[in-house]
Amino acid sequence: MKLWFKKGAWASKKAKQLVEQIASEEVKSIAVIRHAALGDMVLTRCFLVELRKHFPNAKITLSLISNYIRGAPEDLVDRVHVICGSDQRNTPWQEQLKRLRELGEHDLLFDLAATSRSFLLCMFNRAKLKVGFPYRLSQRHLYYDVTTPRTDLAFEADDMLKQLNVLSLRTSYPPQFKMPGSAKSSDTPYIIYFTSASADYKCWPEAHFAGLLDNMAQNYPGYKHQILEGVNDSESIDNLIKSLTVKSGVEPVKADSVDDTVALLKGATLVVSNDTSIRNIAITTDTPTVGIFFSTEPYRYWPRCGNHDIVFNPDHSVPSVDQVYAAIQGLLTKIGAA
Repeated sequence: MKLWFKKGAWASKKAKQLVEQIASEEVKSIAVIRHAALGDMVLTRCFLVELRKHFPNAKITLSLISNYIRGAPEDLVDRVHVICGSDQRNTPWQEQLKRLRELGEHDLLFDLAATSRSFLLCMFNRAKLKVGFPYRLSQRHLYYDVTTPRTDLAFEADDMLKQLNVLSLRTSYPPQFKMPGSAKSSDTPYIIYFTSASADYKCWPEAHFAGLLDNMAQNYPGYKHQILEGVNDSESIDNLIKSLTVKSGVEPVKADSVDDTVALLKGATLVVSNDTSIRNIAITTDTPTVGIFFSTEPYRYWPRCGNHDIVFNPDHSVPSVDQVYAAIQGLLTKIGAA
């Protein structure tokens, strides 16, 4: 391998000499640190797919944090390592340190988290080469041998893949997620709408969703318009359904597990959602998406490839029903499903 960049990335003097001595087929052990909730977790799949391709003889360990396990891509790794998270604060510090050290020694270590706990993992475990993407320049000298840029203006998966590109490894574009599972079968094509989010400030107003569903049900009667219910009581869609003027073709739908969610989204013609894990899962299933953004960074979760669109305003104001409806119309026309 070879470090191949002029500007933007950084490498220590040690790394510049070491990388050229590393042959992909001779790498036996790789650690990947990823501490993230479901939506960010599933995007990690494309990075692990590329690791398998470029390091065919390596055993891959995925290091997780105990409060973020859901959706971990265990099918793409050989071992899962878990450290104590916020749900295990009362664990004695000796046990927490033991778990940190259990990650072990590796040929390569990639930190896809850049958190206080991932920094500890980098400190307490040895690797021939450590690669990361910290936001602060001072952190690169403390924890890594090679670092790549990370920005809220680029798709999160693209930023992860840069950690391989800096080693001159060619990665697929669009990213390949290889999400397992079969699509849900349906006699009638359907569009999924997800109205919830991890926080209220990310939620497009319920009245806006009602207006959108009325328009869609009236103008696209050939589709089932399915509103995916959230798992928490606060994510009830009962009031939304009651407020609809056009109820024909609109129905609630549930998915009780990640596998059920994947099947539902794989079978959909389109997914309309706030900035949520549901939209990220849809992206990994190659299902077209329309994302609604007004309080979070839109470019970080907008793959500029494939059939994905987002709606946002430069002043961060809440997008109108007409704006979202127009985006859906445009995307359905683009994929030949209008």
